[in-house]
Amino acid sequence: MLVHVAFTPSERTPGTVGVVVDVLRATSTMTQALAAGYERVLCCAEVEEARALAVREGPAMLGGERRLQKIDGFDLGNSPREMLEAGAPTLVLSTTNGTRLLVDAASRFEHVYIGSLLNLDAVAAAARSHGEEVSVLCAGVLGELALDDAYTAGRIAEAIGGEPTDSAEAAMRLVRSFGDAAEALHASRSGWNLRQQGMDEDIAFCARENVLANAPRLTGLVGPAAAVS
Repeated sequence: MLVHVAFTPSERTPGTVGVVVDVLRATSTMTQALAAGYERVLCCAEVEEARALAVREGPAMLGGERRLQKIDGFDLGNSPREMLEAGAPTLVLSTTNGTRLLVDAASRFEHVYIGSLLNLDAVAAAARSHGEEVSVLCAGVLGELALDDAYTAGRIAEAIGGEPTDSAEAAMRLVRSFGDAAEALHASRSGWNLRQQGMDEDIAFCARENVLANAPRLTGLVGPAAAVS
């Protein structure tokens, strides 16, 4: 079983299983939301798609951000700390990077999972269970590599096992340059951006490992949205 890592959304790695990673913060938020009791998360690339879906698929909570800020008129931002209780059966989510990658992955992989440090072992086990080629997909930041996602991808690749390609080997070697997840996330530009907005607690929250046992997966499309449950 080959394991690949795509460090940016534009990379087209092969495989039938994809694991989407946007650790700061979209995939951490999705994983926490489902653990808290939301029945599904509808992930949209565009803000207006999210607004329309929340009306059509309600009762639903609207969550999301652009440039780290909660979108005007939305109920929630993109912080997993806002997802400790479910406010409705459905969460409709739109973020700058992570939800876009998930919608794209839905068109390319037979099986798609949501990966974070919160559910590290659970998502690795789910991806490994297919016994097929796996690609760990990093959301990055506006098309560029993000250190926090690359680190998390390396951790997931390690946990999956199998035969690492050069990209997976590079991610795993990156992991060894940090003492722990908190150090890696703080060292990233994404972490710096969150600190500038006074969102340090989100970094600490997302750096926790294996505190959730769920492995959210793509269940299909609802209009333009990728549905995860």
